[in-house]
Amino acid sequence: MKRRSLIKGAVVGAIIAPGLLPGPSAPAPVFSRVRPGDSKWPGKTRWAKLNQEVEGNLIEVQPLFKGCAMDGGSGACAEVRANISNPYYLGDQPAGTQVSGWLDAWSPAPSVYAIKARTTAHVIAAVNFARENNLRLVVKGTGHSYQGTSNAADSLMIWTRAMNAVSVHDAFVPKGCEGVVKPTRAVSAGAGAMWSDLYFAVSGQGGRYVQGGGCMDVGVAGLIQSGGFGSFSKRFGLAAASLLEAEVVTADGAVRVANLRTNPDLFWAIKGGGGGSWGVVTKLTLRTHELPEFFGRAFGSIRAQSSNAFKPLIARFLDFYADHLFNPHWGEQVTLGPDNTLELAMACQGLDGAAVKAVWQPFFDWVTGAPDLSLSARHGADVTLARHFWDIDGNGAMIPDRRPGAPAHHGWWRGDQDQVGVFLHGFESIWLPASLLQASERQRLAEALFSASRYEKVALHFNKGLAGAPADAIAAAGQTAINPAAINAFALALTANGEAPRYPGMARPPLDEVAVRKNARAVELAAAELRRVAPDAGSYVSESNFFNASWRNAFWGPNYPRLRAIKTKYDPGGLFFVHHGVGSEDWSPDGFARL
Repeated sequence: MKRRSLIKGAVVGAIIAPGLLPGPSAPAPVFSRVRPGDSKWPGKTRWAKLNQEVEGNLIEVQPLFKGCAMDGGSGACAEVRANISNPYYLGDQPAGTQVSGWLDAWSPAPSVYAIKARTTAHVIAAVNFARENNLRLVVKGTGHSYQGTSNAADSLMIWTRAMNAVSVHDAFVPKGCEGVVKPTRAVSAGAGAMWSDLYFAVSGQGGRYVQGGGCMDVGVAGLIQSGGFGSFSKRFGLAAASLLEAEVVTADGAVRVANLRTNPDLFWAIKGGGGGSWGVVTKLTLRTHELPEFFGRAFGSIRAQSSNAFKPLIARFLDFYADHLFNPHWGEQVTLGPDNTLELAMACQGLDGAAVKAVWQPFFDWVTGAPDLSLSARHGADVTLARHFWDIDGNGAMIPDRRPGAPAHHGWWRGDQDQVGVFLHGFESIWLPASLLQASERQRLAEALFSASRYEKVALHFNKGLAGAPADAIAAAGQTAINPAAINAFALALTANGEAPRYPGMARPPLDEVAVRKNARAVELAAAELRRVAPDAGSYVSESNFFNASWRNAFWGPNYPRLRAIKTKYDPGGLFFVHHGVGSEDWSPDGFARL
C-alpha cells in the first residue's frame, strides 16, 4: 500500500470521528511472495494447466544428490558421482549449479518446479504464471553463477538450457534499424547456448571470431548481461559491446526486441547491467569479427628462493608488462603466490610464432640468468592456428565431454577444472587503474601485490581490464552499462580460495570451519592490501565478493541510477530478483519480502 493512501485514510477517519484521538498507526503490511504451504500457493489444478501451456515441460525439481540419499548403491547415485566434475553434466541437471556453495553466503537449493523452456511461448507462460501467482522466480541457463543467483528454494525456475539454437548471418540488420545500421556479419544464439557452441559455429566452421568468454560451458546470455570478458578482450572489447539485438520477455509477459532503435534503454541495460534483473533474454545476436590467423600463449612458472627475491621479480615483470605486453595483443593472466611463485598463463592474438618468441625470450633469458630465480622446465611461447583454437580432438589442453550423445565440440579447459563444483571460502575482485602502470607508480603497485600475495594467491587478469585496447573497443565499451572503472583498468585482480565440491547430500568430511574461516580472512586481507593503491576501484559483478556492502557503486559506479530507473520502468513489481542485482535493495536477502 502506498504511503499517500495511508495518509489519506487517516485524514478521513479524523473528520468522521472528530472526538477520537488517533492511536498509533499500524505498520504497512509487508508484501511477500508465496511459498509452498501458504494458502495462496497454486493448487494442483493450476500447475496442471501451466504444464499444458508449456507442452509438458513442467518439471518437479529434485536435489542433485537425492538418488544417493535414497540408495547409495543406485544407478542414479553412481551417475551423479561419476559426473560431478563435468561442468556440462551439472548444467544438464535442473538442480545443478556450477558452484556448490559459499561459506555463510548460499547453498544450492532446488526450485519446487522448473519449466524446461524450449520456445519463447514457454517463457511467456512461466513469467505470467509467476507474476499472477506471486511466486519467487529464478532464471537459469547453465547455472554458472558464483553468487548463487540461478537457484532459490521455494521458487519456480525458468530453465533455458534447451533453447540453444545457433545460426550465422552474412548480413544482419537489427529490426527497425534498416538504413541506420549497415548489414553486419553476425551470429544469433538462443538463451541456453554456450560459448563452446558459438566458437564451433563461428570460428571452427565459419572462420570468423565472436567475442565471448574464456570458459567453454558458460552461457552466452549470462555473460553478455554481466559485460563479458574473454581471452582476447584487449583487442575485441566486451562481449556485451558486440550485441546487436536481443529478444527479451519482460515482467508483463511481453516479448520485446531491444536494439539501438527499439527499446534502446533496455538494450543498454542488458549490456552489462547484470543477469536476471531485466527479464528473460531468449535470443541474442552478436557481431562477429575477422578471425586472426594465429592465437598464441606464454606459459611457465618462476620460483624465487626468498621473499626478498620475489619483490624484485614482481617489479621486473610489471616493467616488462608495461613496456611489451600492455597492448591489444596480450591478455589472460599471471598469478602471484605466497610460495614466491609467479605463474604465467598469457594468451595473445594477431602475432605469429616468431613475434611471440621475440617478445618473451629476453624476459626468459633474464630469469634464467638470475641466481635467486628458477624457471620451470616447461615454459615457452608459441602459437596455433586460430581456427583450431577450440578444437577438442587432439587438444591436450581440453577435456572432452565423453557422455553418450554429447556434442563432439563440447569440452572444457583443463585449467578450469578446479572451478567445477567448487565450494567457495572467499572471493574478491578489484579493477586496477592503468595509472598504476606509470613509471612513478609501479613500485607502489609492486609492493601492494607482494603484500597481498603474503596472504593469498593474487591473479592479474589483464584481459579483464580494457585499458590498452584499441579506440573502437574502448568507445564501444563506453556504450554499455558496465562500471567505467573496467574501461580505465589494465587488469582485474582476483583473489579467492575454496575446496572440492560440497553439494548438499554429497558424502564429504565435516567442514573444517577454523581452517575455512582462516582462508576467507586471508582473501579479505589480500584485497585490503590492493585497495591501498586502488581505494576507489570497482569490482566485476560476475566475479565478486558476495558480501560487498558497496555493490551498487562497485559493480556499476555512476551508471547505477540510470539502471535503477530502467528497472523501475520494465519491472516495477520486482518480479526479477537476484542477489545484488539492480533493485534488489528493495527486497529481503532471499527475494521473498519487499522491504
